[in-house]
Order: sequence, then C-alpha cells, then structure tokens
Amino acid sequence: MTFASLSHALSFRTAGLAAMLLLAACSTQVQDAASAAYEPVFPVEDPSLMAREPTGSIYTAGSRGLFANDRRAASVGDILTVQFTERMTATKSQSASGSKSSDYSVDLPGAVTGTFDDALLSNGSDRSFKGQGAAAQSNSLNGRLSVIVVRELPGGNLEILGQKQLTLNNGNEYIRLRGIVRPEDISADNVILSDRIAAADIRYVGAGDVADTATVGWLHKLMATVSPL
Repeated sequence: MTFASLSHALSFRTAGLAAMLLLAACSTQVQDAASAAYEPVFPVEDPSLMAREPTGSIYTAGSRGLFANDRRAASVGDILTVQFTERMTATKSQSASGSKSSDYSVDLPGAVTGTFDDALLSNGSDRSFKGQGAAAQSNSLNGRLSVIVVRELPGGNLEILGQKQLTLNNGNEYIRLRGIVRPEDISADNVILSDRIAAADIRYVGAGDVADTATVGWLHKLMATVSPL
C-alpha cells in the first residue's frame, strides 16, 4: 500500500468516525443547541422616552395602555406571562369487512365428452376480508411560562418567544413557546391564555439519561428503515 492510499484510508476512517460521533451526540447537546433560537431579545432604549419626566397624571401620551400604571406587554423586550390551558382529546375507530364467493360448472352431454370427466370443468372461489383499527390520544398541559415580545407586527399584533429550562437529577426539561398574540387578549395582570395564541408552537421535550433511554438509537432507526420486514 502506497503512502497516498494509506493517507486516503486514514482520512476516510477519520471522517466516518466523526460522522458516527455526530450522529451519536447525546440529546443534551442537541437541546442546548436548539436553545440558542430562544435567546431573549433586548431592545435599544429610546433616549426621548428615558428623558421623559413624570407629569403626575394617571394618563400619559406615551404609556402602553390607557393609564400610566398599565404594565401589559406592548413593545419589543416586554415580558408576557402565558397560562397554559392545553387539553386535546382525539379518538378514532375504523372497521371494514368484505366477502365474495363464486361457483362455476359446465355439464356436457356424454356423446360429446366420451370418456372425458366433465367434473374437471367445475370451478369455485371464496374470498373474505375483515379489518379493524382504533386509536386514542389525550394530552394536557397546565402551568405558566413567561415569554418576551420579540417583534411588533404591522397590524399591531405581537410575536412572542421564550423557553424555560428545568435541570433535574438525571437530565433537563425544556418548555418552549413561539407564537403571535393580540394586545386585546392580554389581561390586566399581563397574562394571556395559550389558546389565544395564533401560530402557536409549543414544545415540551426532555434531554439527558432518562430521555435517552426512552429514545430509539440512530443505528436502530437506520436498520429499521432499510429492513424489508
């Protein structure tokens, strides 16, 4: 083996090993990388608003609401609390059956058949099919999560984004939320129900030893994909 072929073989094995390590990356690293998309947004302060002096009035022209003490989220960087009220239940059942039978026979005169057995001209078939399936699913999510307004849309709606990371003994839990809300749906105590969020993307995922034991490995998935059985 020449030096060039040996170098090529070593580089190929190194690339293969790197690919295997990448595919075998633990779920914690994957979820930590996904958390980068949920980093908070900090707006640039407007000097004119910072220099505004209080007038003592309960109504301020530059306030977010009708009154000066209205603290509902309305601008980029404001914090909004989401109350999860998710409860979804779905059931489905299906059954099908079918049957078909047929019988065919020909009786020829003896003068025609001679020694031929016309019973060989009889034919019949019988087919039947029956199938049944059922599926049921129920999900619920309760609790609260504080998110941040990351964009003000032209129509006045607000895009929100946020996540909560809980570190437990054997792993992490991530609650992530992205969506669009109307300022009119935000209550006076700065809380909005999750069913009032448009284009809601709610994710509750886990990472760590416990989550890894409940997840099928990449090699098993690959073998199951190419297996004809």
